[in-house]
Amino acid sequence: MKIKAFGVEIWMNEYENNCLYNLAETCVESLTLDELLTMAGKKDTVMAELLPMKMTYGAIEGSNRLRDNVASLYQSQHRDNVLITHGAIGANALVHATLVSPGDRVISVLPTYQQHYSIPESYGADVQILKLREENNFLPDLEELKSLVTDNTSLIAINNPNNPTGSLMDENMLNAIVEIARSCDAYLLSDEVYRGTDQQGNGFTASVADLYEKGISTASMSKSFSLAGLRLGWIVGPKPLLEQVAIHRDYNTISVGLLDDYFAAIALENREAILARSRKITRENLAVLDAWVAKEPLISYTKPQSATVALLKYKLKMSSREFCVQLLEAKGVMFTPGSVMDMEGYVRIGFANNPEVLVAGLAKVSEFLAELQP
Repeated sequence: MKIKAFGVEIWMNEYENNCLYNLAETCVESLTLDELLTMAGKKDTVMAELLPMKMTYGAIEGSNRLRDNVASLYQSQHRDNVLITHGAIGANALVHATLVSPGDRVISVLPTYQQHYSIPESYGADVQILKLREENNFLPDLEELKSLVTDNTSLIAINNPNNPTGSLMDENMLNAIVEIARSCDAYLLSDEVYRGTDQQGNGFTASVADLYEKGISTASMSKSFSLAGLRLGWIVGPKPLLEQVAIHRDYNTISVGLLDDYFAAIALENREAILARSRKITRENLAVLDAWVAKEPLISYTKPQSATVALLKYKLKMSSREFCVQLLEAKGVMFTPGSVMDMEGYVRIGFANNPEVLVAGLAKVSEFLAELQP
């Protein structure tokens, strides 16, 4: 099997440890274990719970405690609808491996996480791209989606909230997409790894898993919950599908780490405190970014409605990679070039990390832009 190189991950791996101001980071600023256990009120008792643990494989599908907690993030899901995975990246890969065969039509939005078009393409699927356009606020054109659907469409893959644009499909739009998927009996995969970071309300939009009998949600502890170091994610969907996914999972995962499962359960049991922190960081930091964009004549963007990322459009005669490499070398600021997401002419910023880093980094970007102008 041949597969395209994973553009974003190669870029991050190459430069992430060599920058002063990481504005490419996509997680809400990561929690320390001290912060997590303080929120949970477990600093004084955690060792009493950990020391008796035998370091076995643990529960293959995820502990009942964790799966119950994940199910509670949804409106109508139960333990049997949850399968724990090695991050959302593992969840997405397993869904594609289970549902996609050579010749199947798979529809994916673009831009999105590259897994959703490169993996099915590598399996020999007929991959059709639904381009998200700036003039539509990076939301899908439903008539265009309808035109791509055929009788052999096995999977439609969306990303809500969207990476890298921060666009957000509301429940009405999601229901319209559900009807399109239902018309051809296709599964609908929604990568919801940024769910919980909406700029309005409690941060949560509707999940596809709650709206459609063949709806699949993937998510993780990494973005909204600030615990990427756990490398823990999940698939939520119909039980018969998860039974098929589990067959594939047996070949590459067995179980997630016992300690990862344990700390993820603690976090989800204290999610109100964690998500309140995430909402504060994402909303205050987006206000900083929005004010900065308004003052920069060479930069424009479609303001995100959710997530931790935005696409910045720049008015310079250089490729996005040239822009990012020169910025990094001159000022120590790291963005992600749009070219690694098939979105040339843009750069992606992650705005939910340390607020002081964001402010200082943006000031350095302003210096860089000023030096580039005649």
